[in-house]
Amino acid sequence: MNCTVHIDSRLTDAERRARLYAGDIFIFSPNPHSLQLVALAREMIEQAFNGLDPLTLSETLPVESVVEVLRTLKPRFIHHPTCKQLIPALLEHCGADLDKVYFDVPRLRTAYPSHFLSSGIAYAFHPHRDTWYAAPAMQLNWWLPIYPLDRENCMGFYPGHFDMPVRNNSETYNYYRWNEQSRASAAQHVRADTREQPKPQEEVKGPSLRYLPPPGGCILFSGAQLHETVRNTSGVARYSIDFRTVDIDDVKAHRGARNVDARSTGSTLRDYLKASSPGEHLPDGLVGEYDDGSEGQASILYFGDRLVRENQEPGVQ
Repeated sequence: MNCTVHIDSRLTDAERRARLYAGDIFIFSPNPHSLQLVALAREMIEQAFNGLDPLTLSETLPVESVVEVLRTLKPRFIHHPTCKQLIPALLEHCGADLDKVYFDVPRLRTAYPSHFLSSGIAYAFHPHRDTWYAAPAMQLNWWLPIYPLDRENCMGFYPGHFDMPVRNNSETYNYYRWNEQSRASAAQHVRADTREQPKPQEEVKGPSLRYLPPPGGCILFSGAQLHETVRNTSGVARYSIDFRTVDIDDVKAHRGARNVDARSTGSTLRDYLKASSPGEHLPDGLVGEYDDGSEGQASILYFGDRLVRENQEPGVQ
């Protein structure tokens, strides 16, 4: 397929979503709200590591010490109240209607040099689509680097596979079972990650495309895009923020990217918060239209529930 990359596009939100569902990618320059979000993350990271350079921790700390810090740092950022203020402001700045757009909690991602840490709480994602992980067809991903990127420690995209099936084992993944049984154990997987996750069952051919926005810049793409964590051979760590959005009109219309190869079960839609009222989730009846029967096989936990209980600290909601 032909993928167009839009830089600081002036398309309306509806036009932009249509292009994203067709496989295009959008890149935005930093804005005041994204820069504040990045500054918050940077401050939390640097405080958590007591002034050590977070980019070169592989040279100064044992891997177990880094994991122990991330075990607390990541959920603190996820549930920091300021994030629920800055993300709606960022979305509005980019043209979204806050009464229609819903977002999930932001993740603080880390990608350390591959010889140091690439599993568990700092999992280096192989080529995948988020739809293999029970993401809805209308999910859009917003990804922001916190420090300057290198082409050897960034994200990689395979837009040529957007409408081309990739043999995979996504049928093994159920979102509710993952939340209940596997998510909270991430910090236990230091040297290797034995949790079963959807992966390609064939070689993904061709080099990945890599985009390098500055800190606070943003890559926006469909959850159906095949993308990966580039194997980090740069010698320095990568820190980034990502969150996802859905538009309620598209949820109601069951409108989004075409499903070419995802067979996961469950749905992440219960995680989404209304941008104009972050305490409000998508209506249960609407989410119920996406239920497939697996919701009765495990406890339905909203993302982060268990992490909040296990890591309750000041600043965590």
